[in-house]
Amino acid sequence: MAPEQLGPYSPHPFHWVPGAERRHATKVSRWRCERTVGTLCGQEVAPADTVLAWLWETCPACDVAAHRLAGVPMPPGRRARASPRRGAAARVGDEAERGR
Repeated sequence: MAPEQLGPYSPHPFHWVPGAERRHATKVSRWRCERTVGTLCGQEVAPADTVLAWLWETCPACDVAAHRLAGVPMPPGRRARASPRRGAAARVGDEAERGR
């Protein structure tokens, strides 16, 4: 198979995408081509492809879900933090932390 047929290299089954003022994780590999993208925390975000966007805080719920998908435990002392925006994303992070 030719390398261009293989698609982009991806060591994990998720990709980081900045959007909604957070760094989110998604299973969509070609998110730069999308107007909105579904994330592991359940939000639909419009990708922000800027240098500063990559410095935004990581979505706590996506962080937990990404670690789980990668089969890597969360580092000691680091767990899903409650989001200042206590919406659906924060609830998903809370549920992921409890192992649901």
